[in-house]
Amino acid sequence: MARGPRKHMKRMFAPSHWMLDKLKGRWAPRPSSGPHKLRECLPLIVMLRDRLKYALNYNECKMIVMQRLIKVDSKVRTDMFFPAGFMDVVQIEKTKEHFRLLYDTKSRFVMHKISKDEAEYKMCRIKQVFMGPKACPYAVTHDGRTLRYPDPEVKVNDSVRIDISTGKILDFVKFDIGNVIMISGGNNIGRVGVITTRERHPGSFEIVHVKDALGHTFATRLHNVFVIGNGTKPWISLPKGNGIKLSIVEDRHAKLAKKR
Repeated sequence: MARGPRKHMKRMFAPSHWMLDKLKGRWAPRPSSGPHKLRECLPLIVMLRDRLKYALNYNECKMIVMQRLIKVDSKVRTDMFFPAGFMDVVQIEKTKEHFRLLYDTKSRFVMHKISKDEAEYKMCRIKQVFMGPKACPYAVTHDGRTLRYPDPEVKVNDSVRIDISTGKILDFVKFDIGNVIMISGGNNIGRVGVITTRERHPGSFEIVHVKDALGHTFATRLHNVFVIGNGTKPWISLPKGNGIKLSIVEDRHAKLAKKR
């Protein structure tokens, strides 16, 4: 009989977007509980060992984080199982590198390198707005932040730009038709486009229709949509490919052209 929470994860059942080799051992790192869900995060150990190649094994990862070299959203993290997730800013001061975690169009996390100026803020999606004790308005974001006294114009599904060192709201952008968005879940994850229409279905999932830069249109559920800018200009830099999904044939041609 199971007693208490699970503390281990088999490698075969780890999220496929971590891209762990199933022949290199039986176990996978189980992320700690934190701001992002277990299957929608990238633990620091996977980031350092398998993505950035700064460590060869578990022990080396432990040495790196215990030297307080890794910051996530300008907070030092010494837990190598800390779950970093979508839009988080990872800072490594020793190498003078800054990364933002974004998705590519194949539903994998991209360690997108950004400038020092851009690493000072992050975008957060508003999940909840409510009135707290003593009539204090609150907003709750996708990464578990509680923001007190937000702008009264900020509503659910809008995005706010947050200064990660102070945690204060710098600016916000409304969930409106014509604004640029990134898909953060579902089949179209990682795609970037502009909202064209919004279908309301009371009692069911609301559907949002999106058009990308090449004119391809697609639809997704409302909770998968993350507004990243006003009009067609995003407030963050985008990873390689600019969130445009290629068909299998286009993808093949692009790869062959690179080899030539």
